[in-house]
Amino acid sequence: MFPLKRSRSAAAPIPQLKMYSFMGGGLFCAIVGNILLVVSTATDYWMQYRLSGNYAHQGLWRYCMSNKCYMQTDSIAYWNATRAFMILSGMSCFAGIIAGIMSFSHFSSFERFNRSFAAGIMFFVSTFFVLLGMAIYTGVTVNFLGRRFGDWRFSWSYILGWVAMLMNFFAGIFYICAYRMCECRRGTGPR
Repeated sequence: MFPLKRSRSAAAPIPQLKMYSFMGGGLFCAIVGNILLVVSTATDYWMQYRLSGNYAHQGLWRYCMSNKCYMQTDSIAYWNATRAFMILSGMSCFAGIIAGIMSFSHFSSFERFNRSFAAGIMFFVSTFFVLLGMAIYTGVTVNFLGRRFGDWRFSWSYILGWVAMLMNFFAGIFYICAYRMCECRRGTGPR
């Protein structure tokens, strides 16, 4: 009989639900990206090549020939730089995951510190570190090692590094979108 009136408070949970959806998507991308970073950095299938008629493969830490693996004992600058950037990326992604998990809770002790924004920035920093590490490895491999070994190709560990970079980038996008939703909601609220 009487038309139902919609109050403004009934529409308020929708932006918050979207914000949590962005944060959940970002957290999923970040966790998958960090797992891929660890697997990519730890495994030794960055490059496969044929050496003396046998297939060999190498990673950042070891190289394997004839079903035997050996530690990379040479201190070559591009390996060290790639290792350092991949480790820094994993650490900043982990810090972003912690900040992202904390952004689901609402502590009043940090009014000025937005954890969604901090998580997004950490994921972008992680993306930048992966990009640097992968670019260094790619440049040296194509220009130096590619000429040394005639029959070679990048392998699955290397590809996982690029996929991890994309996952960290999307995690950063999701968390920055969640931050923007939070800022928009905060800006339209009563003062």
